[in-house]
Amino acid sequence: MTWRRLCSVAALTLCLAGVCGCDSRPRIRLATTTSVENSGLLAAVLPAFEQAHHVRIDALPIGSGRALGLLRRGDAAAALTHDPRAEAAALEAGVITGYRKIMFNSFLIVGPPADPAGVGQASGIVDALQRIVDGRAGFVSRGDASGTYAREQELWALAGRRPSREKLLETGQGMAATLRVASEHGAYTLTDGATFEQLRSGLALTSVCARGPELVNTYAIFERTGLAGAEQAVVSALTDWLAEGDGRRRVAGFLINGRSVFHVWPAGVPRDQPGHRPHVR
Repeated sequence: MTWRRLCSVAALTLCLAGVCGCDSRPRIRLATTTSVENSGLLAAVLPAFEQAHHVRIDALPIGSGRALGLLRRGDAAAALTHDPRAEAAALEAGVITGYRKIMFNSFLIVGPPADPAGVGQASGIVDALQRIVDGRAGFVSRGDASGTYAREQELWALAGRRPSREKLLETGQGMAATLRVASEHGAYTLTDGATFEQLRSGLALTSVCARGPELVNTYAIFERTGLAGAEQAVVSALTDWLAEGDGRRRVAGFLINGRSVFHVWPAGVPRDQPGHRPHVR
């Protein structure tokens, strides 16, 4: 093969990898929670929007708190998160606009199949967490700026007690890594249902507590305040597509292991404030 031919092949390889800038489509940065990325949802639904609108959506899976931080700094145009308290603060500060809930599922407490703390017999999430503490069972926490960690802290406050230092392990990592650590240590953890369903076949963990209004997990889409021109038009099209358009249908049809893991927001139920809930039991 000639040197010229080698260069052509190398250039084509770089183009296919997106290294040389051959992809001329406008790029939009979407900051999002790791649970949405880990579930496979974005990979399943976003290509349809990209093709229809001839844009590239760069999804940044970094957790809800850090996602909101990117919007504050102007480093992302939109975000998809699940941390109502942090979202409320961002709305009040004028950082975000166009807020809409688009879907929900549930948080779960998962743990070793033997369930040494008897969490499966708990009357609710408060009882479940108290059993973990009283049984001196291990608990693995994300310990990061995620919506899951924020909810975990709220739940410990409701329970009125926390694991001792020697029984609590903070990973500082995303949901997938935290689930694997809990599996390796035979410990309990809090997870979103979609990520657990995606990974459960490779984990020595089972769901032991999944019901109760305290575990409802809502997801919202919104954009950064101050966008203008073509960028604002594309971002608004994306949020509308997920909230009202074909994206809503695609979310509803997304399955893992044959199971629906995200429920689209019920029609007619208020959704433009972080405190809005889907009215589920």
